[in-house]
Amino acid sequence: MDMIAEPGLAEETASRLRNDIIGGALPPGFKLSETRLAADLGVSRNTLREVFRLLTREGLLRHEPNRGVFVAVPSMATIVDIYRVRRLIEVPALAHAWPRHDAVGQMRAAVEKARGARDAQDWRVVGSANMEFHAAIVALTDSARLQAFFAQIIAELRLAFGLLDSPERLHEPYIDRNGEILSLLTQGQQARAAEMLAAYLDESERVVLAAFARLG
Repeated sequence: MDMIAEPGLAEETASRLRNDIIGGALPPGFKLSETRLAADLGVSRNTLREVFRLLTREGLLRHEPNRGVFVAVPSMATIVDIYRVRRLIEVPALAHAWPRHDAVGQMRAAVEKARGARDAQDWRVVGSANMEFHAAIVALTDSARLQAFFAQIIAELRLAFGLLDSPERLHEPYIDRNGEILSLLTQGQQARAAEMLAAYLDESERVVLAAFARLG
């Protein structure tokens, strides 16, 4: 008989499975085998069920009665809502940022990582670096709750990215724009940086929705 799931173990396992999902190892629509996954992760089935509950609440998994558990497939409505939330969080965070905040160093590291990955034509790493850049913008708020919430919605967005067939077109145009935003912030031009970010998010949303629509 399975033991009761340990909260700490469930959260640790959820983190591992979350990384597999947003990293593309488990693509949208993939059916998860409870028996096989429990063995692969080295946890009890009760622990895995708790993991499934956690990730379902985060929007990364979906449970279908009599069919099982699947990696979620984002809808266009979900994408629109994610970008709406991003504007509400990221743009004010940048507009009111302190140019010498520790998170500015994280933004710089993300830009450098993305440029190096572009040179290597590693678009998966470029995508990860881009998300790290935006997570660093949210870190400018010094709000642990906002950062945790943002990490959740970005994970859902990465699911949508995983459905698209041109990661280069999706990410390449924004590498240098991130650098420009960073430069404006460090120069104390937070308002201009925020304006650039708002336009950037509008364009990114259009690109993602257009690519997503072609899947239909």
